[in-house]
Amino acid sequence: MSDRIQGAAREMGGRAQQTIGEAIGDAKTQASGLYNEAAGQAQQQAARLSDVIKDQPLAAALLAVGIGYLLGRLTS
Repeated sequence: MSDRIQGAAREMGGRAQQTIGEAIGDAKTQASGLYNEAAGQAQQQAARLSDVIKDQPLAAALLAVGIGYLLGRLTS
């Protein structure tokens, strides 16, 4: 299963878990749901970024070099 699909499933499951936690008044279940929802969203974004890097590797490499240069200048 692709990361995008897994992320969407985790996000939806997290939303359901959060709703159940709210309904039964269980803060731990609600917090776990929030965590799973955020983790699912992050997984989907990572899959999208991976697709962009695969589609435009030169632009991605140049961007990474530029960010690395800026971070190096900030820490010097």
